[in-house]
Amino acid sequence: MTAALLWLALIAAVTGGLWVLSRRPPHVTVTREVPGSGFEGSGLPLTVTVTVRSRRPLRVTLSDPAPRGVVPGHELTAAALHLGHTTQTFTTTLRLNRRGHFGWPGLDLAWADPLGLFWQQTTLPATTAVTVYPGTHGLLLPDLLRPLLSEGTLSRQLGLDDPLSLRSAREYVTGDAPGRIHWRLSARRGELVVREPERTAASSLTVFVDASAGGSTFVDSAARLAASLLREGQTLGLPVAAAAAGQVTPAGRAADALHAALHLLARLEPDPAPPRLPVTRAGGNLIILTARPSADLTTQALHARATASRVSIVALPEGFYLEPGEQARRQWAGLPDAVRDLERRAAVLAESGILVYVLRGNQSVLTLAG
Repeated sequence: MTAALLWLALIAAVTGGLWVLSRRPPHVTVTREVPGSGFEGSGLPLTVTVTVRSRRPLRVTLSDPAPRGVVPGHELTAAALHLGHTTQTFTTTLRLNRRGHFGWPGLDLAWADPLGLFWQQTTLPATTAVTVYPGTHGLLLPDLLRPLLSEGTLSRQLGLDDPLSLRSAREYVTGDAPGRIHWRLSARRGELVVREPERTAASSLTVFVDASAGGSTFVDSAARLAASLLREGQTLGLPVAAAAAGQVTPAGRAADALHAALHLLARLEPDPAPPRLPVTRAGGNLIILTARPSADLTTQALHARATASRVSIVALPEGFYLEPGEQARRQWAGLPDAVRDLERRAAVLAESGILVYVLRGNQSVLTLAG
């Protein structure tokens, strides 16, 4: 009986000692080294350094779960029986799967006595933020972007057509836009005649995304298209800016202006608030991306044309356009009424200097102005 009591006392003492050992956590510091931004579909190098200090033997388990939008090449976990000072470095590639701004919380730390009887856990403060810019793709935009001039003289071939300033009229040639036909002069001459407007230079490029009508699928597609347009505009030497949800980024030719625009597009979400076009710089080029162009948006575009060299409305009705790499699919429904109304008014809007592009059926965003 006495021996049994002694054994029980010894076990209780050992258990109590293990419990006391497990109460205080080890001293752990964590640093993450990862670029703050990258493009959707790309990868970023990720380095995580963990330093553990403890004068007591402890079982330590570390886990670093990443946000769902970014995925490391392998799971960042570690478990060991620790004593003293240890530094461990994990190196992998972070895959950027989805557009957005992702806050990466701290690591999950669990520790226990050497026998693993009493476990404790906490979250270590190691917050990191990663911004995933929309993916971009090549574009065929001879009429939408390529004629732009940021500086220099104008000619009959270079610059933007200004429908409000008529230079001359000429005989119709196959391929001329129907909106350029001068119907009165054609009736007088007995043959089709088209207007030859003057050309103006564009001083900037602003892409506005109307997130009020489309869902998340449209917003993702519009963000990718807007990012592609902005990168194309910067390549041409134009000051670029993005606008959406009441926000406008500063226009500029430098990399920070493009990064600010991409950062806005990365955070873009569907917004039920009515769209409000930004004030366009004099001589600028304004491109509006929308799923269902409202009458109010068209009116705002007409007002913006008072200062802009060109205003383009690009309608992307959900289910009627193809992303790069998508296969052609059968269409089961017609275009929304707002898009049909925009098509009917396209010729009238062209007279006022507003170009209209509607992607119907299985048209791809790659050939937006083809």
